[in-house]
Amino acid sequence: MRAESVIARCRPGRSEQIQDLSVIPDQSTSQRSIVARRRPVMGSLACWRHASMISEERKTKMESQNWKVVGSHSATKLCRWTKSMLQGKGGCYKHTFYGIASHQCMEHTPNVSCANKCVFCWRNHINPVALSWKFDVDEPEDIIEESLAKHYATIERQCLSPNALEHRKAEARQVRHCALSLVGEPVAYPKIEAFLRGLHRRRISSFLVTNGQFPEALQALPTVTQLYLSCDSASREGLEQVGKPLFRDFWERYMESLDILSKRKERTVCRLTLMRGVNTATPAEWASLLKRASPDFVEVKGVTMAGLFAKTGLGTMNMPTHLEVKQFAEAVAAEMPGYSLACEHEHSNSALLASDRFRGESSWRTWIDFERFADIWDTSNVKALDYTAPTPDWALLGSPAEGFAPTETRKIRARPRPLTSEEKENWRSSRIA
Repeated sequence: MRAESVIARCRPGRSEQIQDLSVIPDQSTSQRSIVARRRPVMGSLACWRHASMISEERKTKMESQNWKVVGSHSATKLCRWTKSMLQGKGGCYKHTFYGIASHQCMEHTPNVSCANKCVFCWRNHINPVALSWKFDVDEPEDIIEESLAKHYATIERQCLSPNALEHRKAEARQVRHCALSLVGEPVAYPKIEAFLRGLHRRRISSFLVTNGQFPEALQALPTVTQLYLSCDSASREGLEQVGKPLFRDFWERYMESLDILSKRKERTVCRLTLMRGVNTATPAEWASLLKRASPDFVEVKGVTMAGLFAKTGLGTMNMPTHLEVKQFAEAVAAEMPGYSLACEHEHSNSALLASDRFRGESSWRTWIDFERFADIWDTSNVKALDYTAPTPDWALLGSPAEGFAPTETRKIRARPRPLTSEEKENWRSSRIA
């Protein structure tokens, strides 16, 4: 079943009656560039009106925060790790875990709207929410071309910095990876299949993240380089508290998405965002949930400080230390036969559990052979093990640099990060005193 035919599934219930203004599209918006060539789709499944997803007011707010709005429902934004690696100061955790070149990565979304209002959203709910596609649909090729143009323009400005490395400048001018994790729900874009094919034809790898609230669209998704499912809680009550999903049947959708993930052939990942005192108390329960998805990898990452913490009741004490993240990951791995801790990235406060299927004869093979994937993505029956590469020693758990690449120059903190939350609390108390 094609994605165009399934996005509008929206079961009746309290969530469908939401009156939040962010759900209601702005009919007065006048869009330029690629929107002039957009075409509405979905026929009878579409809402009674088509409108722009991003109002002029929202667009102004987003662009004031350095977002690059693309058309009527897409956006791109320079990741801080792209800038960091351009200057030789270190790559993101995906560089350590999977071998991407962070300075050649474009962070993007073809759909800024989301069906969740997560309490830890690092984008501070700047995007609208929507339960079905009620908007105009921009063409995939137009989105890709305009996104790349805006990304390259941003890169050129970064290349003016005296800190940018000459050899990295040339590399950064060629996007090789697209992280579809900027904000929103990529699978809900009705033409996501053509969008992904457009990336892959350009030999750009795809890292797509879904919240698991559109299982039919997930089922219809074509092969991606690496497919993520965000896992915010291991219980129905916890997901309702943390993810703030808008669908009434959010748990059933989440469970169906886990089942779909278990049957996918490409590389799959369950991504956990840990909040101390919120969703870290039950490793065994987490293990039970993760077994259902049978992912190739489990990313365990400490929550990042967000501007909306004050509104959602979170604080720095809910942010686990890197040691605590690793300890939690070890506890989960102990409940999951066939999985082991493989990598860590202290700078991102994250650790990687990997299926033992990715343990080679002499080392782990968590890295991706991107050239190999670019050669085979449109062939039949592409499997996760078809495009692996050896993981370097510096990226492995327990390496002296804790996942920081030896090719980079690390800024040494004047005060090391605390090892435990108790140490963090003692430091805070001493400052107050």
